Amino acid sequence: MAHKSYARSIDLPTEQLFPNIRNAKRFAIDIGGSLAKVAYSSLVKKKSTMVFDEPDSFGSSSIYNVSETDQEEMRLHFVKFETKYIETCLDFIQANLIQSEEFMLDKAIKVTGGGAYKYTELITSKLGVLVDKEDEMDCLIKGCNFLLKNISDEAFCYMRHANPEYKFQGVDSDVFPYILVNIGSGVSLCKVESESKFERIGGTSTGGGTFWGLGSLLTSAKEFDELLDLAEQGDHKSVDMLVKDIYGGNYDAVGLGGDVIASSFGKAARSTRDTATGSFKKEDIARSLLLCISNDIGQIAYLQAKLHGIKKIYFGGFFIRGHPFTMHTMSFAINFWSKGEIQALFLRHEGYLCAIGAFLKGMEEEDSERYSWGENLAGSSGLASPKHTNGSFMRQMSTNFAMLEINRLDRALLPCPLLLDVTSYFPDTVDLTQDADARNYWLQCFAESAIKTHDIAIKSQPHETNAKERADMFLEKYLERLKSLEQNPCAFGSLTVRNLLDTSTHFLQECLFTDIFSQQKQMENEQALKQLEGRLKMLDSLPDKEKHMQLILGILAGNVFDWGAKAVTDILESQEFTLEDAQMKLQSRPWLYDDFDSWLDRVSQPKPFKCAVIFCDNSGVDIILGIFPFTRQLLSLGTHVILCANSHPSLNDVVYSELLLIVKKASEICPILTSALKNGELIVMESGQASPCLDLRLIDEHLVSAIKEKGADLIVIEGMGRAVHTNFDAAFSCDALKVAVIKNKWLATRFGGDMFSVIFKFERPRKISFDVSSSPPSSMSVR
Repeated sequence: MAHKSYARSIDLPTEQLFPNIRNAKRFAIDIGGSLAKVAYSSLVKKKSTMVFDEPDSFGSSSIYNVSETDQEEMRLHFVKFETKYIETCLDFIQANLIQSEEFMLDKAIKVTGGGAYKYTELITSKLGVLVDKEDEMDCLIKGCNFLLKNISDEAFCYMRHANPEYKFQGVDSDVFPYILVNIGSGVSLCKVESESKFERIGGTSTGGGTFWGLGSLLTSAKEFDELLDLAEQGDHKSVDMLVKDIYGGNYDAVGLGGDVIASSFGKAARSTRDTATGSFKKEDIARSLLLCISNDIGQIAYLQAKLHGIKKIYFGGFFIRGHPFTMHTMSFAINFWSKGEIQALFLRHEGYLCAIGAFLKGMEEEDSERYSWGENLAGSSGLASPKHTNGSFMRQMSTNFAMLEINRLDRALLPCPLLLDVTSYFPDTVDLTQDADARNYWLQCFAESAIKTHDIAIKSQPHETNAKERADMFLEKYLERLKSLEQNPCAFGSLTVRNLLDTSTHFLQECLFTDIFSQQKQMENEQALKQLEGRLKMLDSLPDKEKHMQLILGILAGNVFDWGAKAVTDILESQEFTLEDAQMKLQSRPWLYDDFDSWLDRVSQPKPFKCAVIFCDNSGVDIILGIFPFTRQLLSLGTHVILCANSHPSLNDVVYSELLLIVKKASEICPILTSALKNGELIVMESGQASPCLDLRLIDEHLVSAIKEKGADLIVIEGMGRAVHTNFDAAFSCDALKVAVIKNKWLATRFGGDMFSVIFKFERPRKISFDVSSSPPSSMSVR
């Protein structure tokens, strides 16, 4: 094969296009006719905070010690580029990934797509590896299943005239069954029933190739994106024959509106000499052609879904590629044919399906462990804005290098079994893509707080000479992301406070900052532990009713100690602030949400709960003087307790490794805690999360097992992030207690309260209610 025939007109940047390529361990390639995708895994360096129960070499009296260490985590990288640059990209991979001919001896890489056959010789000669060809359809389904189960807000529906245009589904733990419509040159429809069971149930030769081919014949356009651009500008009504052209209006007898297309290109049957009609514009022709093909594909997809009794249809392939008008035409077709019963669904990363599938096949041959995965928001490119659909923008979409990065998580994550209905559960209270006022406020709020985060990050690594340089990089990249989200809020899924917090964490990690509050938390934990014994004695001296009130006031006052709230930070930095001072700040009863009397009635019953699951918030006063006494009281009532903390750091939230040690120290003070730990009535577990917010669709599988085994019948969610920004409206099949203090003036006003307003919601178990008159069912209800 003559290698010189391949295009070599591009210089590939190293870390911009192929990040961490030198640490790559395994890779796969999906080569299509127009686009190629490289998937590879690498070990990425990161900082990690270690907490250990040992005295340091200087004889410190600290209750525990903290140090930072270098670690590595597995990350999947996916890079997309034009196939015509395949040789240049292989040259780059060969130079940076292939360590030596001996290293690659007898190694094989997974390759799928048409290019697996067309470029076999080129890949073998360039990289010195064997080409292991994988079935394209098998890889396609495997990749789709992976994204739907692991990436938050992967799937969405598109509504052209809505605000916002995108409506995201959220992560789906039960994705089956569904139909995948893959629109390339032709169209294939697959029914997917499980991870391993799928079948091609139909297709049509009228697909993207038809649009491109006929469009090239009927207009002067030769490029696919040029045709899409023409279609965006055209008016099909001058080319298509509508129902009103035949009947003069609606055809009510059969339910057809006057603007429904009765005959695609029907008006083109008239003589071009007909002066009343005039010549047809190329834009109108392109739009008519796009609608013609999209409507036919939509009808076929709908009929197959109806035939097989399936409610979810996902569209993907080269024909889609996130182009707004194309998604609009597919959505309109499905909505029309199904009469609104089914929505067309799309994927943020549908271009990577085959590459992901091919990579997973190679990985599974060497590693049978079960993992969960999460998108690295700092290293992925987002959806294009639907507001910019001119030709130059479309060309930029097709030629830009689009990237996706996915981190391997420590353990598998599963939905919380206490949720009433996981299919209808959405953690976030406010979708900022829909609420412009809230969006503008929070984007500005996070931009301002990023400066403070930048300063704290520098102080957290006083012995690192390049700490300021890395903190500057964090600030620059995060502010740039906030600015882009201002222009295109839907780029990475539903824009929420949770998403903005998690994005900040990801950018900090990229700049090698880990637990930037670790020293602050250590100091506060030490100080709070010194006060615990006195706090417990005071509580034990009170009558039962007053004791229960003081326990709740302790949680509320403790929750004020939040370094993520600017108003509180200003107080903590300017004066000595105690639990009693915080209690004085609290709103007087009646609280903004006040279910204390109902809670008192419930805990006054003999053995009110079998097991309580408590999702904790902040270190220091919050966990030690607020949650520990509350936990102790539940244990005294005969309730087992599972204390849950984040697996990884975020703000000043208590982390699992810290909680293990401070519970141990607290048990040395309190005999009740000592006995409960020894007998397994009190256990400390990690949530599987690394966020101040709480997404109960994705918690540690071991925690899920413990909740089931212990028969948990009370869930306690504490903190503004976990109980207000998320889970405020969450419904549970058990008793639920949501406790928080609002420490943001703007948010308090939104709730109809003021600073330090109290949220104390106690909710009894709910039951699933089915509304037989509504359609579609809740599983198809997309925000």
